[in-house]
Amino acid sequence: MSGLRKGLTSYGDAGFSLFLRKAFIKAMGYSDDALDRPIVGITNTASDYNPCHGNMPDLIESAKRGVMLAGALPMVFPTISIHESFAHPTSMFLRNLMAMDTEEMIRAQPMDAVIVIGGCDKTLPAQIMGATSAGLPTIVVPTGPMVVGHHKGEVLGACTDCRRLWGQHRAGTIDEAEIETISGRLAPSVGTCMVMGTASTMACMIEALGLSLPMAATAPAVHAERRRIAEASGRRAAEMAVAGGPTPRELITPASVRNALAVLQAIGGSTNGIIHLTAMAGRVGLKLDLAALDELSREVPVLVDLKPSGAHYMEHLHHAGGVPALLRELAPVLDMACGTLAGGTLAEIAAGAERVPGQTVIRPWDAPLQGSGAIAVLFGNLAPRGAVIKQSAASPALLRHKGRAVVFDSAADMAARIDLDDLDVTADDILVLRHTGPVGAPGMPEAGYLPIPLKLARKGVKDMVRISDARMSGTAFGTIVLHITPESAVGGPLALVRTGDIIALDVPARRIDLLIDQADWATRQAVLDLAAPPFVPGRGYARLFATSVLQADEGCDFDFLRYDQGEST
Repeated sequence: MSGLRKGLTSYGDAGFSLFLRKAFIKAMGYSDDALDRPIVGITNTASDYNPCHGNMPDLIESAKRGVMLAGALPMVFPTISIHESFAHPTSMFLRNLMAMDTEEMIRAQPMDAVIVIGGCDKTLPAQIMGATSAGLPTIVVPTGPMVVGHHKGEVLGACTDCRRLWGQHRAGTIDEAEIETISGRLAPSVGTCMVMGTASTMACMIEALGLSLPMAATAPAVHAERRRIAEASGRRAAEMAVAGGPTPRELITPASVRNALAVLQAIGGSTNGIIHLTAMAGRVGLKLDLAALDELSREVPVLVDLKPSGAHYMEHLHHAGGVPALLRELAPVLDMACGTLAGGTLAEIAAGAERVPGQTVIRPWDAPLQGSGAIAVLFGNLAPRGAVIKQSAASPALLRHKGRAVVFDSAADMAARIDLDDLDVTADDILVLRHTGPVGAPGMPEAGYLPIPLKLARKGVKDMVRISDARMSGTAFGTIVLHITPESAVGGPLALVRTGDIIALDVPARRIDLLIDQADWATRQAVLDLAAPPFVPGRGYARLFATSVLQADEGCDFDFLRYDQGEST
């Protein structure tokens, strides 16, 4: 069945079910001609709390136009919307809820293909997770990055410059009046962050996976081209509705996932991209290999000169040829035979990429921004199942470092003590934050970007080694070890660390270790084993999250949502 006849409500009489459905939808003014066409669902994730999706009405209208020009019927339906800055306790806590909402609404309502429109960090992975499990042909339309801001002759980008300038305000070099002025200039338009944060990282990886049209990752949110891409996506969705594919499950393959990881390394992408891609791949039964990711970090250099690893912004990447031009540079390490929903292969898309004379945003292979990839994977006695560091945004002098641990037991503990004048800390110490993982926080917040203690910031200290079981925004920078797995709240070794212990970070050797003797380790482990289990909420989504969420190396998806080879769609 297709169109309006698909997924009829069960009343025990299929003819009556269709009659009733048509009778009610005709109340909206639809004709029989419209109702006999293939249906393309379009997600509406607009929200007054979500400025990243501020162009949603325009994109929906453009996508609808494309669907109708191709002869199908567009039907818009709402799902929840998540914005990084407005979600409590953290947007990651709600990602799986949005994935469930998206999946169930696709399943529950008659449609032959779906267009998912989203932008802010967790929305695109949530939508792809849900749509992949639902099994329909799906095309992704990112909302696009905002344009750059300006202040005193300097180009600004949210939120890398948010963090840099706030750090200067904390240190006393920017006063209250100026920081308020800056707050009105950092985000000058709707759209996602215009640096290589998580939103832009995911958009680039999604384009590399073949789930969106060429140039969809980079066109600015407020440019007319963004609306034209939405229209073209609507037209393509209508074609996919008739053809019955491709579906995300056909496009997310071992080869395409490796391609996406290579792009992640080359763009200086967000560490969050690892968790989200792991969850997306898990929906088709694939396991992301952290060791393979690290191999790519040694093979693939950073080619995109974009903040926070470089100097430029997303609109500059767009004008330099976008992801298609990057694919052309990365061709030696990619499987260019991978298909895309645009109808061709990556090789065909790369061959058609624009060549922009004199552009410096996408570096050639033999003149990279950095000789190694953006993200390294660490193992060791502190991270038996892995941890990650964005080495492209770290201080080179700190990539091999031994220091004394200064431990914070929670984000609240850190907030209470980090700025105390009597905090026992030096620039050579290692700041440790625990109980900020998927279960412990809950929701694995972006708390890994621990602020420099105020007493040190006032002395000009700009970076220190910081480690945690939390995440970090892709817009952030510094020598920061993240995603330590298993997390401290479920008995991971990070729970054993005490202030004063020596920790050794060796990024070239891919190690993170607690340097205590085995007897001391065993004594601490015995005490930890007697500790009370993590608190489990009594009701609602919070209880579901606490009892079902997986660790970072498994994508923080819910255990019951991963692909089961025996399931049907």
